[in-house]
Amino acid sequence: MSIPAPDLAVPGAVRALAGRAALRVAWRNGVGGVTFRSDDGRYIKYGPQQAETSMRAKAERMERARAFTRVPEVIESGEDDAHEWLVTRAIDGRSAADPHWLADPATAVRAVGEGLRALHDALPVADCPFDWSVRSRVSHAPARCIRLPAGLREGALREGPPVDRLVVCQGDTCCPNTLLGDDGGWLAHVDLGALG
Repeated sequence: MSIPAPDLAVPGAVRALAGRAALRVAWRNGVGGVTFRSDDGRYIKYGPQQAETSMRAKAERMERARAFTRVPEVIESGEDDAHEWLVTRAIDGRSAADPHWLADPATAVRAVGEGLRALHDALPVADCPFDWSVRSRVSHAPARCIRLPAGLREGALREGPPVDRLVVCQGDTCCPNTLLGDDGGWLAHVDLGALG
């Protein structure tokens, strides 16, 4: 994941979604997706359809989580034959992977931890409609071309460790998916396509 060159070509679908708004490139992920920030307060995430998650799944999970914790408001999501997109209202903050916070990793790490604790405490487990169990993740591994390490028993992987306490997990916990405020505190979560 990285911040791509500012002169990256804007796909036609993104230009159409942006309308008259000016765009700047914000982020590129590892599967060819690109996120743009518009000057009218939106983020437009666009990329190839993939097996691991979808923009529709992200939108559904963000809408559910928004009732309990801070996540961007979903404006729209959609897809065509090969690509998909998600448009959200911007939250004024910086990801924990922003150069500002990379220069202050202790603050960023503390904020990521605070954000995860807030998410785990806020989202109810009993009526969560999304599954992120070990069994679910292992069953999706072949679609993501993940192979078992040599010498690891498949049964051990499928069983997972004993459950201490169930919580709703973010599903893709990493610094780019946590927003911090200027004060260094946790502000919001983004990219909830695997929440469960």
